[in-house]
Parts: sequence; structure tokens; C-alpha cells
Amino acid sequence: MADSEDSSKGSTTSSLRNAWGNVLAFFILLLIGVLAFSIRLFSVIKYESVIHEFDPYFNYRVTQYLTKNGIYDFWNWFDDRTWYPLGRVIGGTVYPGLTLTAGSIWRIVNSLNIPLSVETVCVFTAPIFSANAAWATYLLTKEVKGVGAGLTAAALLGMVPSYISRSVAGSYDNEAVAIFALIFTFYLYVKTLNTGSLFYATLNALAYFYMVCSWGGYTFIINLIPMHVLLCIVTGRYSSRLYIAYAPLVVLGTLLAALVPVVGFNAVMTSEHFASFLVFIVINVVALVHYIKGILSPKMFKVAMTLVVTFGMAICCAVIAVLVALVASSPTKGWSGRSLSLLDPTYASKYIPIIASVSEHQPPTWPSYFMDINVLAFLVPAGIIACFLPLSDASSFVVLYIVTSVYFSGVMVRLMLVLAPAACIMSGIALSEAFDVFTRSIKFQLSGLLERASGAGDITSGSVAPQNDGPKADKQSTSDKPEDSIKERPSRKNKKKEKENVEKVPVKSKAEKRLLVLPLETSAIAILLLVLMGAFYVVHCVWAAAEAYSAPSIVLTSYSNDGLHVFDDFREAYAWLRHNTDVDDKVASWWDYGYQTTAMANRTVIVDNNTWNNTHIATVGTAMSSPEKAAWEIFNSLDVKYVLVVFGGLVGYPSDDINKFLWMVRIGGGVFPHIKEPDYLRDGQYRIDSQATPTMLNCLMYKLSYYRFVETDGKAFDRVRRTEIGKKYFKLTHFEEVFTSHHWMMRIYKLKPPKNRIRGKTKKSKSGSKSSTANVKRDGKKKNPWH
Repeated sequence: MADSEDSSKGSTTSSLRNAWGNVLAFFILLLIGVLAFSIRLFSVIKYESVIHEFDPYFNYRVTQYLTKNGIYDFWNWFDDRTWYPLGRVIGGTVYPGLTLTAGSIWRIVNSLNIPLSVETVCVFTAPIFSANAAWATYLLTKEVKGVGAGLTAAALLGMVPSYISRSVAGSYDNEAVAIFALIFTFYLYVKTLNTGSLFYATLNALAYFYMVCSWGGYTFIINLIPMHVLLCIVTGRYSSRLYIAYAPLVVLGTLLAALVPVVGFNAVMTSEHFASFLVFIVINVVALVHYIKGILSPKMFKVAMTLVVTFGMAICCAVIAVLVALVASSPTKGWSGRSLSLLDPTYASKYIPIIASVSEHQPPTWPSYFMDINVLAFLVPAGIIACFLPLSDASSFVVLYIVTSVYFSGVMVRLMLVLAPAACIMSGIALSEAFDVFTRSIKFQLSGLLERASGAGDITSGSVAPQNDGPKADKQSTSDKPEDSIKERPSRKNKKKEKENVEKVPVKSKAEKRLLVLPLETSAIAILLLVLMGAFYVVHCVWAAAEAYSAPSIVLTSYSNDGLHVFDDFREAYAWLRHNTDVDDKVASWWDYGYQTTAMANRTVIVDNNTWNNTHIATVGTAMSSPEKAAWEIFNSLDVKYVLVVFGGLVGYPSDDINKFLWMVRIGGGVFPHIKEPDYLRDGQYRIDSQATPTMLNCLMYKLSYYRFVETDGKAFDRVRRTEIGKKYFKLTHFEEVFTSHHWMMRIYKLKPPKNRIRGKTKKSKSGSKSSTANVKRDGKKKNPWH
């Protein structure tokens, strides 16, 4: 009776403890969500509720169209204001996940009679989904290492600067919802691995479908998961749970991905997806072998094994032959340009300069790792070690995730965003395990000190208690064997060895516990250092959110002795275009500003940030690199009325068109061979001073940027290049200045109309011109062309 009462009390106490623990974890997760949302509001508090950067303006414009015209018109929308005269089919060339998500939120909010504008919903979509991403990180890490590691990882992700940079309020880009979809897909995959549930496998396919709708980075998922499945098969960790986790994802996920118009048949025709199909064949062969092994005798199994392997190899060879035939017909072997840039970091710079010209496609520097993930870089190795103690299917997956993401982030700085969740998961595991060891050591040491301080009778009773608990510990250790050891059928020869191992388990567990106990002072100092490290991480993240990543690129600020200066030249120029030009006028600029011009000025552009047509972009680059007359002819053939350039030489804005000009030359020269980069360099150096080449001084970009610049200070000193320009006084013959913003950052020029041709004047042949010249010399006077 006494034992039953004690057991009932113990079970009641443990259930209460679990209930309070779940409630506490729920409130902590709620606070983490509030933290993740609020830390991204600095841009709204310090500036205003405005869309940031360049690509978000296109997404905002598409969302406006969706909410106004409906989803059917959205799928069939042909946008004639972009890529003139080609246009663009929006429904078939855009990832619709972000737009549909924001549009659904707007419709739900307005159905509840909450009057929010589309712009407000777009501004706050990224902070909302950052909270969702933190909660998804908790679920994923919990499946790997428990609740403590999950809460720590969620808190770290809510503040990590790398994720903040793409999810501040106003950063309405695809990654705003894609990172949540990425983490949630990984969680459902690991959940299916741990449970073997078809329900979670189906949810995993649906989450993958949402990821495909949201971002082109879905190819990372469809390659990482097959790599993990193949790793489990090679290391002998195949199970039915692994098959259930993978097979429905490939079948359902591929069918659903093909429904997205921008993906379509690429889901089965491009090399990025072939790895998943090959691993699908391998896992089916392995499953068939395991099934046959369970129903046949050893002799029959050998015969069946030979047949299965032969048949499986034949299928694999046939599939590989088909894939090779498909790949061989493509000049890029079935890979996209960005994928080839990840596999070969030098590929873009050699063959596709349009990809290499994007700043976020450049490799990161070492300081950028400390800036974007801070102290997590030092905790990740400890987290990897903790995942091997012990190694499970879930922990091996997150280890593979961190390894691959580290490689890809080293190739392309944009993919630091993919590294951030993996670093937070590993750091959360490391911190949780470290706190577990240190707190257990302090608890053990304090209990020992209390026992020493007690009387001699207590010491005696305390020494008797472990002896009485010895058999219970032996029974418990015998009953708590792993599932795998229970399922195995031991042979008669190994029975004695198993008995010896069972007897040695309690001794080994006691020795491990002693090894994990650290001195009291060491544990206290280690906890203090970890708390200080966490405090430094929080301070750095708040600074990054408030200062480094909160400023919208469309509104610039600077501090000087006079105080804060605000540069609103971008919106000033777009407002001028909207109010002072005709609706059908075409505006030419470098592709960086195409989305903003279309969304804010509502004018037709020649190229924009979609960069799908390299020849069209090269045409604009050639015009900017050509002399004034040749550039006028190119723009006039495209029906361009206005040319917009960004110039930062007066205020020191480094991201202007002069600094981007060499990329215009390279992209233009890649299509039009007469544009050669060495013609714009002096001894291999890019110069705009008196040592600049004549080709550089006479090109259109130079003239449009520095026209009348000498009137600002009398010296024409460029504060970005830190030198005086080479050609200060010149006039424009084919373009006229119509607008220059307050700080000279935005300059707009209008093409002059073509000169009237003299009626009756025709081109003459060389012989005719020679004879006419001879007649003029002979007669001594010039004939009247009208007679």
C-alpha cells in the first residue's frame, strides 16, 4: 500500500511538473514571438511605414493588383509597363506565395472590419512571419534535442541579425515567408522521421508546396532531404519511418510543385530535381530488399537478392541514360545559372556577368559572419558535437543542414539567410546542453555540501540509502534498454556477453554521471560567462536591428555636426516623373531602379530587376557605355523619352551608377563585342579623373552624371571617388536636363527630338560626291541645292 501511495504521489507530482512546464514553455514562446515581431519595428518607429529596397516594390505592386482585380486576373495579367516593348506575363513568372499570403491577410483583416491598407499589410508581413519562423524553429529543435534546446534556438532566431536584414518591417520580399516555410518543412520531415506518421508526411508535402510557391530556394530542400536519406541508407539506418518520410514528399511534392506556373515542368526536367528521383529509386530498392529478407529463407533471399539487384541496376541505368540524354541537350547541362554559380563560384563571373553584378551574389567576407550571426559562430561547433551524443536520424539531419548551409553561405552572401536557422538550432542545442551540465553540477555539489553539513546520523542513513536502491537501479537499467537492442534476436553464443553488458550498465552510467559533474566554482563561472555572451548577443542584435538594417534604401540618412540629414531624393524624382510626364512615356535606367520606377512613378520601363532577358539589359548597358549620339540612337529606337541616372558624387552616396558602370560595360560587351572593358580603363584601373581614357570621358553615363557638376563647388570634386573629375566643361547635344534632385542624387534627362531633315537632300555615292566637288572647285562657287 505504501509503495502504491508513493508511486501515485510521484506520478501526480511528475504530471503537475509537466503541466506547469508546458504552460511555462507556452508563455515563453509567446514572449519570443512578441520579441521577434517588435525588434523588427525600428524601421517604422525611426522612419515611417514604407516599403524598402527594390524588389519589394514589385511585390507590393502585384499585391495591389491581386486585391483589386482578383486571383483569376492575377494569373492572366500581362504587364505592358515592364520590359518595353516585350512586356511580362506576371502570373507565369512570379513566385506567388508572398503575394497570396499578404492578399489573404488583407482580405481576412478587412472582413473583420479592420480598415488596413494593402501597403500596411505588406509592411508588417515580414515581422509576423518572423515570429512564425521562431516558433517553427522551436518545433524542429524540440524534435532533435528537447524543449530546452527548442526554446533557446527560437529565442536566438528571433533576434539573429542575418534574418532581421531580410525581415524588418517594410522588407516585403519572398524571403519574408520563405524562411518560415523552409524551417516548417524541415520540422515536418523530422517529425515524420520520429513518428512514421503518414499524416505528418502529407503535411510535409503541403509545406513543401508552400515553399515552392514562395521562393526559388526550394531546390535546397529537395536536394538536402535526399542527401540525408541516402546518408541514412549508407550508414545502415534505414527504417520504415525513413521511407514514409521521404516517398510521399517526392511524389506529392513534385506533383504539387508542377502546379506552380513559374516552376511547371521544371520540377521534373531540370538537374536540380534529379537527385531526389535517383534517391527515390534507391530507397524503393532498399525497401524491397528488406521486405524480401523478412519473408524468405536465407538461401532464397540470396537468389532474390541477385534478381532485385540486377533489376534495380537495370532501372537505375535506364533512368540515368534518360537523364543524361535530357541534360546533354542543354548548354548548361540542365542547371540554372544561379545553381551553377553555387556549384562553381567562378561560373557567373566568367559567363553570366548579370548574376555576378548583383551585390548579394558576391562571396561574404569573414567580418560579415560575425555581423550576421555574431557569437553563434563560436557555438555551432559545440552544437555539432552535442548532436553526436547520441546520434539519431533527426540530429544527423541538422548536422547535414549546417554543413551544407555553411558551404552555400560561403559562396553567396545572400544565403547567409539559410545559414541563420541552422546556426540558431546548433547554438540552441549547445547552450541547452551546457546549461544542463553546469546546473546539474551545481545541484550535485550543493547537495553534497548540505549532506556534509548534516549530522552523523543523517550521513549514516544517507550511506545506507544507495545500497537499498542498488537492486532497483539494476532492474531499471535492465528494463530501460534501447528499443533496437530489444528488437534484435541475439544468438546463443552472445548470451553470456549480453548478460555481462547488462551487469556493467549501472557501473558505466554512474561513471558517466561522475564525469559530467564539474566543480562548483567552475560551473558558476561558466554559467556567468554564458550569460554575458548571451547579453552581448542581445545588445548586438538590437543594435543591428535599430541601426544597420532598419534604414530603408529609398530614404537615406546621415549624421554630421549639424545633426541628422535626410535624403529623400528617390521619392522626389519618382514624384516628378509621375506628375510631369505623360502616362505612356518610357523611362530608361539601369535595371536596379526598374521596379521602383514602375511602382512609384507609374511609368513604363525598359528593364527591371527581374533580369530575365540578358540581351535587353545589355542593350541598355551598351547605350550607357556609348558616346552621346550612338546612345541617343539606341534609346530612340526603343521609344525612350527620359533617361534616369543615380549620382552620389556630391553627397558621398557610393551605390551610384558610376560605381556600377563597369558592370554595364561587361554586360553590354557580352552581347555587343564592340564594347570592350579595357577601353574604359587606364593601365587596368578604373578612373574618372584627368587620367581617364577618352572613351570613358565621352560615354553617356559620364556625361549624364557629371553634367554641370563643376557648378556645385567650382572644382567638381567627387566625394565617392575622392578626386576631381577629368572633364568638367562640356555640353549635351542630344539630351537635355529636365530634373535634378535636391542633393543631386537623381538626375533625369529628356531625349531631344530628331532634327528636321532638309527636303530633297539625298545621300550620294562616292563617285557623285567626288565629281560634285570637282565641279565646285572648277566653277569656284557652290551650287544651290534647291535647284
